[in-house]
Amino acid sequence: MASQRAWRWREGVVKTLNYKFIFLLAGSVLMVACSSVSSPPQTAGTAPVANAGRYSISQDRAPSTPLDPSRIRDVELLPLNRTMAGNRSPYTVNGKRYRVMATEEGFQQTGLASWYGEKFHGHLTSNGEIFDMYQVSAAHTGLPIPSYARVTNLENQRSIVVRVNDRGPFHNDRIIDLSYAAAYKLGFSDQGTALVHVESIIAGQQDVLLADASTATAAAGAGGRYLQAGAFSDLRAAERLSGRLRQMTTRPVFIRSVQAQNSQQLHRVRVGPIADPQEIERITDMMIAADLGQPYMVDE
Repeated sequence: MASQRAWRWREGVVKTLNYKFIFLLAGSVLMVACSSVSSPPQTAGTAPVANAGRYSISQDRAPSTPLDPSRIRDVELLPLNRTMAGNRSPYTVNGKRYRVMATEEGFQQTGLASWYGEKFHGHLTSNGEIFDMYQVSAAHTGLPIPSYARVTNLENQRSIVVRVNDRGPFHNDRIIDLSYAAAYKLGFSDQGTALVHVESIIAGQQDVLLADASTATAAAGAGGRYLQAGAFSDLRAAERLSGRLRQMTTRPVFIRSVQAQNSQQLHRVRVGPIADPQEIERITDMMIAADLGQPYMVDE
């Protein structure tokens, strides 16, 4: 009898364990089924979770489709229509506060430029336009948008006009972000950054020479390129600099004034024309040694 009762007890324990195993197995199947409903499998082409969000790729890069230089259009200086889009001031990015300038007139800046490309291609810029890496445009933290600026690559003296329609770059060591096409035109698309000079341009400006007739005639007729030594809203400051430069070189020194639509003027001090690279370097070195700033080359 004792052995019979022990056998029945063991039989009951086994049945109980079997029921628990079946219950647990059913629960596991149900959990897997729920998981499949809430998390459908990814299909081909779906962006990874790490890249989810506004942009489809995580790291910026040059265009996958080769750039056709013949299709890069020059920027036209058309009348500007500004709204609050992209011009709210101040604004904060990554904990740092930035202010938008009330006017770009007279603005100049020298520093590192970078470029941006495929990651941002086809997305909205800060003022609601579509970023096109195959055309010339730029991003700046403080210039009103849209606005125009001349950017000169100080490493090779190439110069282009860009249309600023975006905000950035938000890096302490860079002053302007250029589209890939703009960087290509300036000759640094195959590298990350380049040392540039940025100078604002007012749409509708007209150039007026404020120099004596002989200097103006010589500068206009000789062709070539010019060293721009500085630009001032104060004519007296421009005259002081031009006076010092005349003591340093026998080349023509003149003031070219830009007449803006609001009747204000920007006075640019220029030396030239100069065709000899060694003379350009010599005058540049003299200006730097005299603490007169870093001049840069411009076309007439």
